[in-house]
Amino acid sequence: MLKAKDLGLKRDRWILRNIDLQFKKGKIYGIIGKSGAGKTTLLKVMAGLLDSTEGEVFFHDKKVIGPSIKLIPGYDDIQLVNQDFALEPFHTVEQNVREKVLSRHQEDQEVLINEFLELVELDKLRTQKANQLSGGEQQRLSLARALACEPEVLLLDEPFVHLDQRLRWKVMNYLNRLHKELNTIVVLVSHDGAEMMGFVDEVINLSNGIVQRSGSVAEVYYNPANRQEAELMGEINEVEIGGKIVLFRPNEYEISDEGELKVKFIRALDTGLTIFNYFETQNGEVIMLSAEKYLKTSDRISIRKRL
Repeated sequence: MLKAKDLGLKRDRWILRNIDLQFKKGKIYGIIGKSGAGKTTLLKVMAGLLDSTEGEVFFHDKKVIGPSIKLIPGYDDIQLVNQDFALEPFHTVEQNVREKVLSRHQEDQEVLINEFLELVELDKLRTQKANQLSGGEQQRLSLARALACEPEVLLLDEPFVHLDQRLRWKVMNYLNRLHKELNTIVVLVSHDGAEMMGFVDEVINLSNGIVQRSGSVAEVYYNPANRQEAELMGEINEVEIGGKIVLFRPNEYEISDEGELKVKFIRALDTGLTIFNYFETQNGEVIMLSAEKYLKTSDRISIRKRL
C-alpha cells in the first residue's frame, strides 16, 4: 500500500494541503484537476522526488524519503512517468530500456526489451538516440523504461497526451492486465477525466492542492458535486427546471411526449460510434444528447439520472 498522510507542500503558497490518500494493490486510480491543481507535484512527492513541507508518505509502512535526505532520489519500486521523461539522451532507444533490465539474464533481457518496445511501437527506432526522438516518442520510451522495472507502483502524469487513440487503447489494455497480474498500483493523472472512463477504479478530484472528493468513476461521473467537477469528467448539460439548476450527462435522458423539457433540434454530429444531437431548450439553454440515431423529430425529453 502507498499512503499519503496529512501531506502538504508550500513554496510561496500552499501547493498541496491536508492530503490523506491510500492507494491499494491491484487498483487503478485516477487523479483529475485543472492545470495548477497540484497533480504533478503530488506524484513527485509520492515518488520521493520532492520533499513535503508537512506530513509523510509511506510505502509498505516505511516512510518514503525525499531528496533532502536520500542521496539518489526515488525508488525502483515506485516509477514515475511524467513530462520530464528522465531518459539517457545520448543512448539509443534500446539502450535506454536495457539499462532497466540489466539484472536479468541476457535471454530475459532481450525478451523484455522486445516486449516493451513493441508495446509502445518504438521497435523500429531501437537504434535511434533518445534526443533525436519527438516529444511523443520520448514519452513512450519513458513509459517503456518504467514498465521494464516491473514496479509495484506506477505513477503516470498525463501518459496518453501524445498517443493516438489506437495506441492509447493498446497501452491502457496492457496496464489493465499488468495491475491485475502483478497487483501493481497504478495512479493516473489527467486534466481530462473522460479518458479514465472504464479504466480506473477510483477517481480523486484535486483542486487548489486539496482533495475535494474521491469515489468510483460512476459516482463522480453521474453525481458530480458541481459543474467544475462535472466538466473534468466530460460533456455535461445544465438546465433550469422549476427554479433549480440540474446537471445531467448526454446519455441521461428519455424521449417522451410528457417530458419536462421542451426542446428544439439544432444540429447533429456523427462521430461514427455515436451521434451527438444538439438542442435548444425553451429557456435558451443548449444541450447535447448522445444517441445511435438522429433525433431531429424529438421535441420533448425527460431527464433520467443513472445514479
